[in-house]
Amino acid sequence: MHVPAEKAFAFMCDPLLLGRWSLGCMDTRPTEFEGVFTGSSLFDGARGFFEIDADEKRLIVDFRLGDLKQRQPRISARIIPAEVCGLEEGSCYLTLDAWRSAEMDETRWERLCRAHEAEIFLIKAQCEAFFT
Repeated sequence: MHVPAEKAFAFMCDPLLLGRWSLGCMDTRPTEFEGVFTGSSLFDGARGFFEIDADEKRLIVDFRLGDLKQRQPRISARIIPAEVCGLEEGSCYLTLDAWRSAEMDETRWERLCRAHEAEIFLIKAQCEAFFT
């Protein structure tokens, strides 16, 4: 990605920007509970809830997903600065990891994997447009 790691991290930590790239949680907005946000799935319209747990020192963002009562860490973004992996200055790597819960069937898991492939392209394009 052709943006500095710190900018990519800021992009990934913004819950309202998440609503522009997360296919399972579009059009995000705050709830009445501080730090908890909601959005709708493009797949079936289901409403989901999330909160963001960000580690600025390690450039890791954990997304805790679930309902209003309970959210579990299920998705993680990791940003790797240019100097760590020999990239051109002002660029970085960004990865998304997902944890499959025991109750998630094969069809839903496959959909999640394919959605993440598309989301990486959305994140890259939007992040680069946002910061250049």
